[in-house]
Amino acid sequence: MNFAWLKRYVPRGLYGRAALILILPVVTLQLVVSVVFIQRHFEGVTAQMTQSLSNELRLILRQIDEAPSQIAAMEQIKTALVELDLEVRFVEDGHYDPQRRWFDFSGTVVTRVLRDELPSVVSVQLPDDELTRAVTQTRFGMAFIDIDRRRVSATNPHQLLVNMVFFGGLMTLIAFVYLRNQLRPITRLANAAEAFGRGRHVPYSPAGALEVRAAGGAFLDMRARIERQIEQRTLLLSGVSHDLRTPLTRMRLGLSFLDDEDRIPLERDVDDMQRMLDEFLSFARGASEVTPEEVAFCPFFADIAKGLSTPDQTVHVTECSVPGSLMIKKMVLKRAVQNLVNNALRYGDTVQISAIQMKKSVIIRVEDNGPGISDDKREEALKPFTRLEPARNQDKGSGVGLGLSIAADAARAHGGVLRLDKSETLGGLQADIVIAI
Repeated sequence: MNFAWLKRYVPRGLYGRAALILILPVVTLQLVVSVVFIQRHFEGVTAQMTQSLSNELRLILRQIDEAPSQIAAMEQIKTALVELDLEVRFVEDGHYDPQRRWFDFSGTVVTRVLRDELPSVVSVQLPDDELTRAVTQTRFGMAFIDIDRRRVSATNPHQLLVNMVFFGGLMTLIAFVYLRNQLRPITRLANAAEAFGRGRHVPYSPAGALEVRAAGGAFLDMRARIERQIEQRTLLLSGVSHDLRTPLTRMRLGLSFLDDEDRIPLERDVDDMQRMLDEFLSFARGASEVTPEEVAFCPFFADIAKGLSTPDQTVHVTECSVPGSLMIKKMVLKRAVQNLVNNALRYGDTVQISAIQMKKSVIIRVEDNGPGISDDKREEALKPFTRLEPARNQDKGSGVGLGLSIAADAARAHGGVLRLDKSETLGGLQADIVIAI
């Protein structure tokens, strides 16, 4: 059988699923026990007690019907009424309709048994927990027979349901508190892992059950290994970049003694090497070392666009719908937008940037009118040191292949992602930095 349709009704969170696992069996057990107990105990006991009462009422009604008059009948049954704890009175006019409260489940059994056992019973009135009244037809007219309710049904049968609901709720609450304490270490582990994925180091120590402690210890080992690898990569790239700056400076000094015809192309190559080293350093530093700060976003966004415009090319801010301030890593986000805009300026002559406020995120969009990137190459373009020369124009220089990788790292550091698509406005590449808020 296919139970896939049940997934839409199952809670998605761990707390919800754990509560469902806890509550569903308890509620099911209580319902089963309640139904079985009510049917086999209350209903059976009530039916048996009512049948015993029916035999007594049959005796009383027989004596009434055998008496010559109403007065003689009352005198004849007087002794029996005292012994049986019953009250009988004849009425010429009265309220004969059945009475029963909607929650009086045992009352339905009393009414059914009395009417089945005594055909002369017109109706049964059960106004409260004290009185049961059988309205019967006799040869002398209508008679009310008042009976103590305790003689036909167990006392306060609803107490069982009340006790079950109360203690079931109490035990569920206790179990939920215990369960929450067991799930809290898992939540802390998930928060620590999520924070590490966003470039933040959150203090964490394993706690909880043995399995959760083992998972926490494995996470700490993994985090330590990744941090060592990042540190080693940073030191390696920083060292290489630093060591290459000195020969580049000497080369630049040596080129200054050449003629312009020979010097200008070589200086352009030295500038490209210097720019590549700067990109290596930006990629090596990453976003983990930068502390978030509260920034008025739209003015900050406008300053980025203003600083990237050139005399020949202008970066247009088409929209900024982000009100107020955001907690962002300012330099990291600025570097990411600069890389995207520089790529757009390299491969197109019209660039538009915008910042769009969503419900739980902010989208920073950079669009150009260049050749764009085909669908099958977009995932590859996000990898470090990847240059898609066949797909992109090279007339305005070639990069080292780290611009999109740095932008993707910046998006992940803000709990988001970098998405590449085709620009509907300009027809070129559309790069969206989605950051969580």
